[in-house]
Amino acid sequence: MKLLQWLLLLPLLYLAMGAIGGAIPRNPDWQEAEDGVTIYVATNGMHTGLVLPTRAEGIDWSPLVRAQDIADPRYGGRWLWFGWGERDFYLNTPTWRELSFGTALHALTGSDRTLMHVDHLLEPWGDARPVRLNRAQYRRLAAAIRASFDPAEHRPIRGYDVADVFYPALGHYDAVRTCNWWTGRMLAQAGVRVGAWTPFSATVMQWF
Repeated sequence: MKLLQWLLLLPLLYLAMGAIGGAIPRNPDWQEAEDGVTIYVATNGMHTGLVLPTRAEGIDWSPLVRAQDIADPRYGGRWLWFGWGERDFYLNTPTWRELSFGTALHALTGSDRTLMHVDHLLEPWGDARPVRLNRAQYRRLAAAIRASFDPAEHRPIRGYDVADVFYPALGHYDAVRTCNWWTGRMLAQAGVRVGAWTPFSATVMQWF
């Protein structure tokens, strides 16, 4: 009986720890730049990502993330949504209806097979909140995102629709290092104020 009680308690402990970790700030003295590059911190309700201009401040993503890599290159956009996650979870769950217990359990218990998911956008959409970075912060953010791609195996993998694509990534995914943790980590490396541990969408978005 005690084992069952602990198993029922674990999700609540995880939620509580995530809320606490998300409320402790990294880079607490950060302030939004008066002039610089506007990016967006975005969410679809569960997954967060970072929306950056395809070209800004001398950084051009098009050689790394080519419009020719998506199903219809005509949808190559002015903006790019970058997200990171576990390979099987990404490829096997185009919508939440396809999510299986086995896929979720495999991702949460740990996997070194990760992907970058890139959406080409004409304009930021959904719950996308603007954040203005100074030029140095933007360059640090771009460098951190670029370092998440696997340079040894850079090949496109077909996405869900006409304007998105996957690429092999670096990093270990588990219940601690989630897709939302990655978003928070990228922002923290750029110097932006964000939660110390951001395993959930809400723990990222509450800062913006």
